[in-house]
Amino acid sequence: MIAGRVEDHAQTRACAEKISIILPILSGMDAWLTHLINWLSLPEVGLSTLFVISFLAATWLPAGSEAALVGVVSLTPDLFWTALVIATVGNTLGGMVSWALGAGLHRLASDGHPASPPKGRGVAWGLRQLHRIGPKACLLAWAPIVGDVVCTLAGWLRMPAATCAFYMAVGKFLRYWLLLAGVELWLSY
Repeated sequence: MIAGRVEDHAQTRACAEKISIILPILSGMDAWLTHLINWLSLPEVGLSTLFVISFLAATWLPAGSEAALVGVVSLTPDLFWTALVIATVGNTLGGMVSWALGAGLHRLASDGHPASPPKGRGVAWGLRQLHRIGPKACLLAWAPIVGDVVCTLAGWLRMPAATCAFYMAVGKFLRYWLLLAGVELWLSY
C-alpha cells in the first residue's frame, strides 16, 4: 500500500514537471496568436487576411470564410471583384491541400501495394460521386464537410490535380458570388 502511494507520488511529480515545461510554451503561443490576430485585423491587410482565412477554411480545419468576405466587401465595396477572386484563390488552394493530403495518404497506405480506400458512410458517398462523375464532383468542394471529403478522396483516387483545382475554383467562385449577390440584395431592401 505504501509502495503504491510512493509510485503515485512519483507519477504526479513527473506529470507536474511535464506541465511546467508545456505551460510557458502555451503562454508564448497565446501571445503570438493574439499578436497575429491583431495584425490581421488591420485594414491594410484586409485582402491578405481574407486570403489566409479562405485558405484555412477550405482545409480540414473547422472555419468559415464567408463572414470575412462579406466584411471586406461591405467595408470597401470597390474591392468586390478583387475580394471575390482572392477568396476564391485562397479557398481553392486550401482545397488542393486536402487533395494533396488524400494523395499522400494513398501513397503511404499503398506502400507499393494496392490500397483500399478508407471506410465510412461519408467516404463511401464521396467515392460513389467521384467514380460516377469524376473530377466534376469537386464542384462540391465549397460544401461544409462534404467538400473536404470530396477533395481528399479526389487526391486519394489520384484524379488530375489541375482538373480538380479547376472544378473546385468554379464551385467556390459561384458560391461566393451568390453569397455576395444575396447580401447585396438583402441590404438593398
